[in-house]
Amino acid sequence: MIPVLGAEQVLQTLAGFKEYATGTLLVLELVGTFVFALSGATAGVKYRLDLFGVLVVSFATATAGGITRDLLIGAVPPAALRDWRYLGISVLAGLVVFFSSPRSERQRRLRDLVLIFDAAGLALFAVSGTQKALGYGLDPVMAALLGMLTGIGGGIMRDVLVSDIPAVLHSDLYAVAALAGAIVVVVGHVLNAPATVSAVAGAACCFGIRLVALWRGWRLPTAGEHEKAAGAADSAGGRRD
Repeated sequence: MIPVLGAEQVLQTLAGFKEYATGTLLVLELVGTFVFALSGATAGVKYRLDLFGVLVVSFATATAGGITRDLLIGAVPPAALRDWRYLGISVLAGLVVFFSSPRSERQRRLRDLVLIFDAAGLALFAVSGTQKALGYGLDPVMAALLGMLTGIGGGIMRDVLVSDIPAVLHSDLYAVAALAGAIVVVVGHVLNAPATVSAVAGAACCFGIRLVALWRGWRLPTAGEHEKAAGAADSAGGRRD
């Protein structure tokens, strides 16, 4: 009797997740796809790629994290390859950015747009990735890590395609912000909070941390930082002598 009740509970949970996945979670995914596609297309324009190159970077940036997540949890074929809307949204974002790209004197503004779109995409995908992993029955800790991976995957692919060092390896609290947002979602899940509330709180947490880190220059310690500081101090001491 107990196993039957347990199976019924699992089926009810899966049914509830399926309903949420076709509603709020899908909206989060599509909005995240759009803003990450904007980020990828803007980076492509910044590096003066042609139209095809901009569209490739746009689609890769928008879908890399989600495809990786779906493959790891066994949701195959991945949603980005199964649903035409992901491709359509990515192409639309790429075309918008390509044909409205600013002149060379506005490169500073272009860089700021990349960072803002990237922060928004990071937040939305970290949240949706965590919730989808939880819906597939992953342990909360692993769900949070997979949510972080979903968030940072698109940015990594974008930077690799334009031959840049991935932001996650050197930028101001990039993966940390994604992990913080994912943890908020996991905590909400453990406390049985409404999934939409957890999603909004997690996305706001991630987006806020990322923007404040960019504004204040917060970052983790970097390799060789202490040696560089010591060398600068020695040079200053030598000049005083």
